[in-house]
Amino acid sequence: MFMLMLRCGLRVEEVANLSLAAVDWRRSRLYVYGGKGQKDRMVYISRDTYDALAAYVRQRLSLRVKKIFLVQKGTYKAKPLSVRGIQKRMEYYAKKAGLAISCHQLRHTMATQLLNADAALVSIQDLLGHSRIKTTQRYSKVSNLKVERDYFKAMEEVMRRTAVNNNFT
Repeated sequence: MFMLMLRCGLRVEEVANLSLAAVDWRRSRLYVYGGKGQKDRMVYISRDTYDALAAYVRQRLSLRVKKIFLVQKGTYKAKPLSVRGIQKRMEYYAKKAGLAISCHQLRHTMATQLLNADAALVSIQDLLGHSRIKTTQRYSKVSNLKVERDYFKAMEEVMRRTAVNNNFT
């Protein structure tokens, strides 16, 4: 569940609503139907997330339930996991690990990691399902490392162009 938020940029509601039919195993992608604003989109599944999701699906309790994530024990065993159920699990594991983190922060982290790995902002916008690029910009915190890389890369180009122009004068 958490890897889908971190690697695919899914909202907690999207994870809770994810069905087996939405996963395209052959192409390593999944379809998000009725996301925020009732928008549909397609996202890609990283290798580590693919492996974790496949392992979970192989061992889940029910083959008849269409939703992927199910309650494991208790009164609601084999019923779809709710948004609040996912959030409570995040709270439990965050507390256990001594971290102050929420489900939504995983989505922000994915956007920031992609941006810092030089993914185009418009690609991140599409993956997150944002209508406006300004929303994506707020999600993506540019690290000093990226700013530094961008500066030196651009400066090398400026110096190359300057050297070319100086050769002709």
